[in-house]
Amino acid sequence: MSADTLDEVFDDAPSTGELELEDRASLRRVAGLSTELSDITEVENRQLRLERVVLVGVWTEGTAAQSEASLEELARLAETAGSTVLEGLVQRRNRPDPATYVGSGKVRELADIVVATGADTVICDGELSPGQLRQLEDKLNVKVVDRTALILDIFAQHARSKEGKAQVELAQLQYLIPRLRGWGDTLSRQAGGRAGSNGGVGLRGPGETKLEIDRRRISKRVAKLRREISAMDTIRETKRGRRMANDVPSVAIVGYTNAGKSSLLNAVTDAGVLVEDALFATLDPTTRRSVTPDGRAYTLTDTVGFVRHLPHQLVDAFRSTLDEAADADLLLHVVDGSDPAPEEQVQAVRTVLAEIGSKRSESLPQELIVINKADAADAVSLARLRHLLPDAHVVSARTQEGVEKLVAAMADRLPRPETLVDVLVPYARGELVARAHSEGEVLTEDHTADGTRLCARVHADLAGALEPYRTAAEGAADPA
Repeated sequence: MSADTLDEVFDDAPSTGELELEDRASLRRVAGLSTELSDITEVENRQLRLERVVLVGVWTEGTAAQSEASLEELARLAETAGSTVLEGLVQRRNRPDPATYVGSGKVRELADIVVATGADTVICDGELSPGQLRQLEDKLNVKVVDRTALILDIFAQHARSKEGKAQVELAQLQYLIPRLRGWGDTLSRQAGGRAGSNGGVGLRGPGETKLEIDRRRISKRVAKLRREISAMDTIRETKRGRRMANDVPSVAIVGYTNAGKSSLLNAVTDAGVLVEDALFATLDPTTRRSVTPDGRAYTLTDTVGFVRHLPHQLVDAFRSTLDEAADADLLLHVVDGSDPAPEEQVQAVRTVLAEIGSKRSESLPQELIVINKADAADAVSLARLRHLLPDAHVVSARTQEGVEKLVAAMADRLPRPETLVDVLVPYARGELVARAHSEGEVLTEDHTADGTRLCARVHADLAGALEPYRTAAEGAADPA
């Protein structure tokens, strides 16, 4: 087989992201199939029935349009999790009802809609307390899920790496611990001390004991997961430390979920990672090495996407992943130019980044705003965004529009080697010349009879290695 034929084969071969997308699509849930399985192992070989859900939200602040946008985002989250959205309700209140999240009248209306539509799940656009969750399920007689549990479910579906799966499981268990419940009224509760309203002697039941056993098991599992993630953090810190020791600048891509971060990574580095028009399509961070137009090497890392009201359990569990953003030399903040309210996305991302920075007691890196999906946005929206974000770069990762200018802007903002050297390096030390090209910025290079004459900007460690040859540049004898 010729070299040209081999090149064609490799060019036509699907990327890692395309293979993962095909695998994910092959496991899509379909309606009409029963999930009553006699053997739990059959789950791996059956496509699951789509859940039919009704959405409900409480409008406490902001405009009606913002409330509707939040419910629309909840619908997209539900569809990403594999559900069919049947109906959506919004109630205007000063604050959520402490007992049932929505008022008693809205609960009755919700119950009628659940019966009329045949829904089997209700999803609330907020984080419910254990009491609210229990009250709603008792009154609606269907499963009730809040926004936090929905996002955790999506993360559990999309996590691929060992670290990602451990982080998601840790977040789920932290969410579950305060929401553990017994077996309802079928078991009595323990009553300590003298007989009273709880039953007293002879009426102590195993209900609380079962909950305590569950709590202990979960606590042990949480402790084990924390140890595993800590060990993975050590590996990540080692890799990060190696890059820092080599003075390789780093760029972290941050932004709202589905803003096109992975697409931008593919456009700049040809990484071939998964790209899908869905919320939280990719969770595991991907780091790729690239070079600036003037030949300086840097790394580009795609981080997990953000969302409004990102569960604090996820922020805590994904601490090591988010630290990639805090430790970078430059933040590439990607904004979806086709979104109806991109400024709210920017605010949500900056809120999470501020939380990370405050917990680390460190200032965050400089930020470069990138307005993506220019091909899908209308001219009026882009003009408004250019006015709101005057320093932003408008690109389209799909069509490559503006990507070249963005890479040039990144190169201008990345830290440059600080030491200027003018040396004559003997040909026997060619590895120093190679390091100057790979780690520094070569300004001039001339090959003479005595060696390579270099004028370059390099980092302190390489400047130290080149120090003996400064005199050689002035005509002194070769110290080697």
